[in-house]
Amino acid sequence: MPDAHISDIPTLRVVPMPADTNVAGDIFGGWILSQIDIAGSVAAHARARGRVITVAVNAVQFHKPVFVGDLVSLYAHVVRVGTTSLTVDVTVYAERFRDHAHAERVRVTEATLTYVAMGPDRKPRPVPAAGED
Repeated sequence: MPDAHISDIPTLRVVPMPADTNVAGDIFGGWILSQIDIAGSVAAHARARGRVITVAVNAVQFHKPVFVGDLVSLYAHVVRVGTTSLTVDVTVYAERFRDHAHAERVRVTEATLTYVAMGPDRKPRPVPAAGED
């Protein structure tokens, strides 16, 4: 998966709250997956120019925990376009403000998802060619 760069604009930014924790006090993996799906669908929707549905979470790697109060930034990039499907890589970073002097930025999760473009009839539709209006 390509690494997000500081100059990239995040697709989604969110701060997890205490209600998002698991029994160990870390942010629940399912909460992170839900944010990944939202960010991935934003990128897929923009490229497909319309409604998309999630058909697969192909891979997920949790590298480090996320904590309450972290600023979580998700970067989503379409990496493959098929006839009706799109594959999106999502990289998740957490900025940790443990003191007011500096923030630590760590890559916490990576995922690859597949979406299918849907027509108004709720059936798969072709993804427009790049640059096609």
